[in-house]
Amino acid sequence: MTRPRVLSGIQPTADSFHLGNYLGAVRQWVALQEDHDAYYCVVDMHAITMGHDPGLLRRRTRIAAAQMIGAGLNPERCTLFVQSHVPEHAELTWILSCITGFGEASRMTQFKDKSAKGGSEQASVGLFTYPILQAADILLYQADQVPVGEDQRQHLELTRDLAQRFNHRFGPAFVLPDPYILAAVAKIADLQDPAIKMSKSGSAPQGIVDVLDDPAVIRRKVARAVTDTGSEVRADVENKPGVTNLLRIYSALTGEPIAAIEKSYGSAGYGTFKKDLAEIVAETFAPIRERTGQVLADEAALDKILADGAARASRAARETMTVVRDRIGFVPRLDP
Repeated sequence: MTRPRVLSGIQPTADSFHLGNYLGAVRQWVALQEDHDAYYCVVDMHAITMGHDPGLLRRRTRIAAAQMIGAGLNPERCTLFVQSHVPEHAELTWILSCITGFGEASRMTQFKDKSAKGGSEQASVGLFTYPILQAADILLYQADQVPVGEDQRQHLELTRDLAQRFNHRFGPAFVLPDPYILAAVAKIADLQDPAIKMSKSGSAPQGIVDVLDDPAVIRRKVARAVTDTGSEVRADVENKPGVTNLLRIYSALTGEPIAAIEKSYGSAGYGTFKKDLAEIVAETFAPIRERTGQVLADEAALDKILADGAARASRAARETMTVVRDRIGFVPRLDP
């Protein structure tokens, strides 16, 4: 029986993944590799849309890949690679750009949000076409499902629209992917501002728990997490957003239902609850931190893993592009 194919990626824009990345993406990927044909990439091409330091990008790309392995991705059970190692990503992006309307692209909310911060005049064309590159990432591998957060749902809808449009105009070439969203951890909030999503771009350092943080730092950040009026440990999105966020994290890491956690702590107070949660987070990330360090210590072995992954990814990408080039009307290139 053919396993359904999944594709997802993560940007190498920081020295560590954070708790939201882990719960909303990486941990799901680890589970999916067991019963899916899984393709996971470090999307370094996406990471250059808003300016970057080349040396830092190179280092963070390896750190991202090492963390994925450290978190449990097995390169023998999934295809782990770096986006820029497969040039077909860029080729398909151009082709899809030519069937994407300008108005359609301009309605993407992430471009609006990110360009608003620096001003639209300073925003790059790459940032504008970012969702089209993301569509190419997905369609290139004929993914059946795409693990995404709620904030990426609009981009997946664009991907499906472009796939349908291409298939209709030029003939069948692409599988239409479906979202794979784990609603319970679709959004992990900032520890200092539970009204916003935990993110490297929007959160202050104290609002983020990094996977590679020292355990003492993790305990301190959780201890200082914003709570709410009263002392009862109870989920209430409107009146207790801070505690609700911590309950979601606790539940996601332990598998214990929120109702059971509420019952366990009741009116014990926030202090005891946060102390226990801090230990759970620290214990979860300690082995990942150790394993990541081991992977990074042998850079040649890591690069070999990524090269092997790129070779497998390239085979799938070439199959797709052979069909796409034929459908679009390009003259086939013959080897001399």
